[in-house]
Order: sequence, then structure tokens, then C-alpha cells
Amino acid sequence: MIIDISQEVFSCTVFPGDPSPVREALLSVEKGDVCNLTGLSMCAHNGTHVDSPYHFINSGKTIDQIPLEAFVGECYVARHEGDVSAEDAEKFLKRSGGAKRLLIAGKATVTAGAARVFAENGLLLVGNESQTVGPEDAPKEVHLILLGAGVVLLEGVVLKDAAEGAYFLSAAPLNLGGCDGAPCRAYLISKE
Repeated sequence: MIIDISQEVFSCTVFPGDPSPVREALLSVEKGDVCNLTGLSMCAHNGTHVDSPYHFINSGKTIDQIPLEAFVGECYVARHEGDVSAEDAEKFLKRSGGAKRLLIAGKATVTAGAARVFAENGLLLVGNESQTVGPEDAPKEVHLILLGAGVVLLEGVVLKDAAEGAYFLSAAPLNLGGCDGAPCRAYLISKE
């Protein structure tokens, strides 16, 4: 079974202060044009998206420099509400069976302690349902810990239809050269 875990872009949740995505009909068959053609304007971090290290680290890798392996492969979905402590992070890793990609379902915020556990254990990707993995009012520390260790972030996923457990994840971002992040169409494939 394939589970779409992406937000629809034009109705997506937007991080406070970021611009909302805008769609514009450039050409329209209805108006006599040869085809329908859509223009769009958006922030690289609208909706379901990934963060590269360059998002917070000026010398960090940009989205086009990250191997696709980080975004595609075995994944574990853990459910949690509230702050994710270092102890919670250890429990998630134990239950994950060694998966290098972890998604946290629920209204969860990764703490600096949890970020250090994830970074020290060599995760390739950490994601959650919020538009930021760290606290919304102070996301920098958590981002620096994870991105500084080369852990990419998948933010703004929709996990309401995904039970806790193991999946195959595909969350490859658009290949936006030189960018700090990119939107993606993320989905899980159930192993059952």
C-alpha cells in the first residue's frame, strides 16, 4: 500500500513569516490558448519539504549536493505527542530496527537532546509533521545539531494514515541547484 504523506502545495501550512505559494494561469485552453500553463511562486520550505545543511550553515551542502540515498529507503514511523526527549529518541531508535530514516507522527517537537541522539546515531533523515523539527519559536539549535551532522530534515509531512512501524520512504526533493531546501512529493510504501 502506498501512503501519500505530502501536503497539497497551494493549501499547505506555511511557517510563520514565510510567503504562501501562489498559482497563476499563464495560458488557458478555455481562453483560446494552445494549452494550459501554470506559473508558480513559492518558498522552498512551503508544504512538505526537505532542509539541506545550507539552510542554517553557510558552508553546508545545498539540496542538489545531497545524495538521494538520504531521501529514499527504509524508514521508521514513530508516534509521539509533545517534546521528544533524548530518552524518547533512544526508544525510537531501538524500535526502528536500525532504520536510518525516522519520521515522527503527531504534534511533536524535537529537542536539542533528541537531536544529539539522532546525530550521534548516524541517521540520514529525521522528519515530522510540523513545518520545523525544532521549536517554532527557536528552531536554530536543533537545526544546527542535525544539519551540522549531515542529517537532512523532512518537514511538514502528513502521517495521519501511517501507523507506527517500518516503511519504505521516497521523499526525493526537486533538484534546485544551490538552494537551502526544496519541496518534495513524499510517500511511504507499507511493508505489509
